[in-house]
Amino acid sequence: MDSTNRWRTIDIVVASVLAVAFGIIFWAWGLLWNGPADAIPLPGRAVLYGVWLVPAVLGALVVRKPGAALFTLTLAALVSVALGTSWGWTIVVQGPLEAAAAELAFALFAYRNYRLPVALLAATLAGLAAAIYDVFVWYPGTAWGSFRLPYILLTAASSLVVAGLGSVALTRSLANTGVLDRFPAGRERAAV
Repeated sequence: MDSTNRWRTIDIVVASVLAVAFGIIFWAWGLLWNGPADAIPLPGRAVLYGVWLVPAVLGALVVRKPGAALFTLTLAALVSVALGTSWGWTIVVQGPLEAAAAELAFALFAYRNYRLPVALLAATLAGLAAAIYDVFVWYPGTAWGSFRLPYILLTAASSLVVAGLGSVALTRSLANTGVLDRFPAGRERAAV
């Protein structure tokens, strides 16, 4: 393994902090999804989905090591399960599946490209994985034309915007504060 791909202690700590923070956000987002947002009928509510995929893209953009997307989103999912998500232990399976889809985008570019198009691809792939999981696990009796395809497309679009563009914006904002100076994202502020 290339020494630049080895995880440092700071990589683990920062990815873990991001994951725990987003695990708490996931728990709260679940309350919103099943509470006030419940007024938006499915599949339309899928426009809110992208928040659940941010840690995969953000973790990879900050840490920039193989496995960062998988580690960050998987740990965030586990934290949300520990806090009592309404979806229970199914998230233990779904989180890593979504994360693996995001990880695939960075792997396709040999973990050397962390620019906007790759972040958008990672977010979109994670959204597609999430939506496909959902339509088979949670909505198996729904019609493809009126529910499943719109749900998949809205989830992918939400992921592209929220997890993709949002993670790039968060990375830039964090880099501009100087907290990422020990990471390539901090040293390449304009390139993120």
